[in-house]
Amino acid sequence: MRAMYYEAFGATPEIRTLPDPAPAPGGVVIKVEATGLCRSDWHGWMGHDPDIRLPHVPGHELAGTVAAVGAAVRRFRVGERVTVPFVSGCGHCGECRSGNQQVCEAQFQPGFTHWGSFAEYVAIDHADHNLVHLPETIDFATAASLGCRFATSFRAVVDQARVTGGEWVAVHGCGGVGLSAIMIAAALGANPVAIDISAEKLDFAKTVGAVATVNARDVADVAEAVRQVTGGGAHASIDALGSPATCFNSIRNLRRRGRHVQVGLMLAEHATPEIPMAQVIGHELEIYGSHGMQAWRYDAMLAMMASGRLAPQKLIGRHIGLEEAVPALTAMDRATELGISVITRF
Repeated sequence: MRAMYYEAFGATPEIRTLPDPAPAPGGVVIKVEATGLCRSDWHGWMGHDPDIRLPHVPGHELAGTVAAVGAAVRRFRVGERVTVPFVSGCGHCGECRSGNQQVCEAQFQPGFTHWGSFAEYVAIDHADHNLVHLPETIDFATAASLGCRFATSFRAVVDQARVTGGEWVAVHGCGGVGLSAIMIAAALGANPVAIDISAEKLDFAKTVGAVATVNARDVADVAEAVRQVTGGGAHASIDALGSPATCFNSIRNLRRRGRHVQVGLMLAEHATPEIPMAQVIGHELEIYGSHGMQAWRYDAMLAMMASGRLAPQKLIGRHIGLEEAVPALTAMDRATELGISVITRF
């Protein structure tokens, strides 16, 4: 198979021909039809993820068709259209049995714990517990864009932040995660406020549901600006970027008894951000993490897509080839493009 491959963190990846994977007894091999390019892949390439063992093939947002199945697989057959959460569970531990595969004690993540989807084929273990059947109405590129950013945002907004109609929802960062969160919050009848440093991204955020915007470059105090827009602070706030500043502002801009959800990764030197703990205590704020979404929760998201309330395809910016993905990955920390890049040519 053709795949993106690197042997050292930070070294320019190469496109190589590598051996095709084989399915484990309970696993499948998926022929990758589309795979999203995500900032998490950049973090992995930089060496920020301790699970990655070199050499490595990145990629964790994927959709395709089942190419081979292990002998123990019961729910999936060759030729079926599927996607998979980027955090998958073993299916047997206490968290998996409680329905919380996204925090499985033995979780695995394509593109991190094993070779990923920037390749023609990828192997997925414990298929019966983790794969999601794709309706024919959803194209592969749209399905791939769900895998990390959109599905994680869905859980963050719907399950963790418990957003309801009429609430103010601040979203810090208008990349793929932030734009997804804005669209989902708007679909629930909430009032999303987009915060970013790019006027172009803020304008795009309005097209997917933001009712107000705050340009962090133009205000002296982001949290105070959000409080003014929302009449006292956000009911829920999402840090969709993952930086000490956005995390701090997301908590500070909450009204009393508000909910902060951390979605953007906080790794390396950003792993221990400052938190306004006096406000957390005095205002009884709630702070949550959000780490992927379980396969069984996809049905609710897919139903909202089928009804037209969610249109994640609007967030796709470019369809690119595997070779084009190399410079796109290595420059991701400096990228200014709107929308999600999806690899659709291998």
